[in-house]
Amino acid sequence: MTSTQRSNLRSSMNQTARSERATLKRRAFSWVWRFAVLAIILGLLSTIIFRASVIDLFHIDSSSMQSTLNPGQSIAVDRRAYKDTDPQRGDVIVFDGRGSFLPYAKASFADDLLGALSLTGTGSKYVKRVIGIGGDTIECKGTPCQLTVNGQPLEEPYVFDGDAPSEQSFSVKVPEGRLWVMGDHRSASKDSRSLLGASGGGMISVERVTGKATNIVWPLDQKSQIQ
Repeated sequence: MTSTQRSNLRSSMNQTARSERATLKRRAFSWVWRFAVLAIILGLLSTIIFRASVIDLFHIDSSSMQSTLNPGQSIAVDRRAYKDTDPQRGDVIVFDGRGSFLPYAKASFADDLLGALSLTGTGSKYVKRVIGIGGDTIECKGTPCQLTVNGQPLEEPYVFDGDAPSEQSFSVKVPEGRLWVMGDHRSASKDSRSLLGASGGGMISVERVTGKATNIVWPLDQKSQIQ
């Protein structure tokens, strides 16, 4: 073999080696890219499943629940809280207002599915406190108005400082499977009182409850349990 042939052979071998290294690099990059995409997809799916079945998040953008909850805060919502039981008096809940607080807005199957997966915004979601459950008689009569449940005066340490229990007198019987809800900042809350003449009478279906509000999680310096 001549020197020229040996040189050509070495050049060919080097070119083959470079080609093989380039192929390995492309394969390695392709594997890393695919792994990264898969990890992102699995992370998103895990987050969606977690929020849809365990703990969801809800952003407070109104003053209707002050001073328990203030605008700008975010709260954790336990979706498992009412798996085996219904909401109780005094619970702070997040619920879908379609059919009650939004009396003429009807939810489609797609809306319900997206809401269950936490893929919709908070436009139809509300946070209020449960005052009455199915079978209760809720009344507020006199001046100042005294709120009673089944004839018993209701102690409400959570009501916004300076607010009356209600400026509006009313007397309602809560049907089974429904809830009478009110905001803690009574003078700034549009709640069951505001919809007495509407379809459903402002009383929400238990089936529309997303979960129980348990903790303030944001801002970090305001983290606390919701009472």
